[in-house]
Amino acid sequence: MSDWIGHECGIAAIRLLKPMGFYVEKYGTPMYAVNKLSLLMEKQHNRGQDGAGAAVIKLDMPPGVSYIFRTRSADKNPIMQVRNRMVRAFAEAREKHPEEYRDAEWVKKNVLFAGELLLGHLRYGTHGASGESFCHPFLRQNNWMTRNLVVAGNFNLTNNDELFDMLVELGQHPRNKADTVMVLEKIGHFLDEANDFLFRKYRKEGLARAEITERIIRELDVYRILKKATRSFDGGYVMAGMIGHGDLFALRDPIGIRPAFYYQDDEIVAIASERPQIQTALNVPIGSVREIKPGHALVVKRSGEVLHEQVNKPQEIAQCSFERIYFSRGTDKDIYQERKELGRSLVRPVLDSIDYNLENTVFSYIPNTAETAFFGLVEGVKDVVGERMKYHLLQEKHLTAARIDELLSFQPRVEKIMTKDAKLRTFITADADREDLVAQVYDTTYGVIKPTDTLVVLDDSIVRGTTLRTSILRILDRLGMKKIVIVSSAPQIRYPDCYGIDMSKMKDFIAFEAAVALARETGREAMLDQIYKACQADEKKPRSEAKNQVVRLFEPFTAQQISDKIAEILTPEGMKAKVQIIYQSIGGLHEACPGHTGDWYFTGNYPTPGGHRVVNRSFINFMEKSDARAY
Repeated sequence: MSDWIGHECGIAAIRLLKPMGFYVEKYGTPMYAVNKLSLLMEKQHNRGQDGAGAAVIKLDMPPGVSYIFRTRSADKNPIMQVRNRMVRAFAEAREKHPEEYRDAEWVKKNVLFAGELLLGHLRYGTHGASGESFCHPFLRQNNWMTRNLVVAGNFNLTNNDELFDMLVELGQHPRNKADTVMVLEKIGHFLDEANDFLFRKYRKEGLARAEITERIIRELDVYRILKKATRSFDGGYVMAGMIGHGDLFALRDPIGIRPAFYYQDDEIVAIASERPQIQTALNVPIGSVREIKPGHALVVKRSGEVLHEQVNKPQEIAQCSFERIYFSRGTDKDIYQERKELGRSLVRPVLDSIDYNLENTVFSYIPNTAETAFFGLVEGVKDVVGERMKYHLLQEKHLTAARIDELLSFQPRVEKIMTKDAKLRTFITADADREDLVAQVYDTTYGVIKPTDTLVVLDDSIVRGTTLRTSILRILDRLGMKKIVIVSSAPQIRYPDCYGIDMSKMKDFIAFEAAVALARETGREAMLDQIYKACQADEKKPRSEAKNQVVRLFEPFTAQQISDKIAEILTPEGMKAKVQIIYQSIGGLHEACPGHTGDWYFTGNYPTPGGHRVVNRSFINFMEKSDARAY
């Protein structure tokens, strides 16, 4: 993605199902769980680099001994910082107590992060707040073991104000309205309520307090707690948590917007936001890694029992298609094929744009995340070349050896035209106003483009178009081709996201900018005010009745008209080459990614009422020239 946008956080969790001595004997180290958690986190670093954190719970520790430990970092290389702090505890113990370090039970009792439950988190902050205190996991502490709660997640809730009011009505005094606080306190409230109910029940039966605690540990209904806590949530989420006595859970939203996967055998349970990371960390086949179903929670009880049951009734599934296009790493078997199909589906419109003149066309891509879709595009073009070759071989009557060699040797011209200089980017970070240096972040390959050529460049999505407008198109124009075709493997991004992706300001989207420009140019400027008033009226209605009023802006125009206007807006003044923009179609998207139909940022079809509220608020902010976030 040439225009970088932030997105979902990542989670990782480990539950050891056997005593620690088993892992020391089999794997030769008491750090087995820490190593696996660290690897899961590092393999998901694409999901967030603003900060990282990890928490560990030790099972069955006696009173007076600490059993919950946490470390967080918002420094440079936060994942490595978190790992180093955990490893340091083991290294110091080994250095100071080499004999005792061979004893797994001694290690568990004396080394900070030697525990059976581990929860890790990678943070991308969508609200701009930074610092260690904003990093997950978050703790809700209590002297009662069964009331301690550790939570981390990949989520964004659209109805924080309502959730805040609910907590106030319950008698709480939340310190702020952040969705992390809402989640922690909502789950924590019903955890307290469940504890109180069981305590009163067994107190009436005359059980001793210590015995009551053991009953609570055995009978605490995590599913009931999560059901009560999340029934009013509006948003996309995967929430993972640990309860002090040793229950672990991971909960997915009922629409399936955010992804989560798990692996289970008789030694370990592992949870992560992406499937290949579990495959790599544990060296297991793809078929053994399962998806946490929408509306379900995976719960590992202190006893080691593993459950996967429904919490909230699954709704019409709308899994985030951006996970497939860009966010998740392309090492997943299905994602890799889907991205190739996204590129392949663009073959016909691309060939139409060059009048099938392959001899004078060069194919390339930017940035590296578009590489897999580019493979699909090139394979599709090669198929066309193959069909053309077959036609000539069958139709031409007097084929000579030279003619056959000519036909068989022809291949599409594929070149690496542009690369990014990461070191130069670091050098100029502190001085973003130096546009002449910013433009040089990209290096070009000289000598492969002719004046008669068309350059086709694939990008995985075009959000704002800023980088294209300010640097990439200018740089490419120096190569001296006659035409540049920028191809997006994603459709036009027209609407904000409110379920984890940092796209909340409508004015930032080049497709929205193009639609507004067309409205004004075609005498429809009054429509903007009409939509503005409709959005204001919508905010006064109950949330359940909210509707996306902004779709009316795009209705008078075809996707092609929007694309042509985008090309006009992005073309820098004085550019010699003609610029054309081609976007993926909605149909092409769904055909390539049939299991991930969440497309609200492209179509405006939000899966929850909160999404409609957000898009309308974003338009209001645009009309009022406010730079505020829409949620």
